[in-house]
Amino acid sequence: MPILHEMHISGNCYKVRLAARQLGIPLKLIEYPLEARRTRTPEFLAKNPIGRVPLLETDDGRYLAESGAILFHLAEGTKLVPADGWGRAKMLEWMFFEQYEHEPYIAVARRWLAFEPKEALETMKHLVPEWHAKGNAALSVMERHLAKDDWLAGGSYSIADIALYAYTHVAGDGGFDLGRYPAVSRWLERVASQPGYITLSETW
Repeated sequence: MPILHEMHISGNCYKVRLAARQLGIPLKLIEYPLEARRTRTPEFLAKNPIGRVPLLETDDGRYLAESGAILFHLAEGTKLVPADGWGRAKMLEWMFFEQYEHEPYIAVARRWLAFEPKEALETMKHLVPEWHAKGNAALSVMERHLAKDDWLAGGSYSIADIALYAYTHVAGDGGFDLGRYPAVSRWLERVASQPGYITLSETW
């Protein structure tokens, strides 16, 4: 059985759990708590020199890092990846958007405002306005697209939706007001109604 090295509160790890559950792929989970810094040990760094989770360990002993790469590996050849080349390219476009324009602000705001000690947050408070400005800019891009399309790419639910759902649906933890984005809010409901859906807090 493949092993997912993960942190349960992480949206990046949740993406992988959600896709695997919806695809019927069983995973063994190994938890790395936020405060423990176990991803910085020599043992873990030998598996992933970047020192982060999620990390997928295959049955034959190979390792794959980065949530988007893991999503694509698990979903390749399934209904969660568009069948046509243009649809796949648009799917990847949204996944790159998530990592470069969305996650660095929405996920980071969530981590510092919801999970880090208050004394640590004091050293980062000057960055909160920038996180909110750029995170809201990303949500606005999604709002415009989802006002006219039910899904992000290929005309159907895909791993692009999973990738962006993970941190968008908990953006309120980082101080974002999702009530400002009605089309995004309706899309969140559509994602949550998909077969095999699990919440971020659910155990495997």
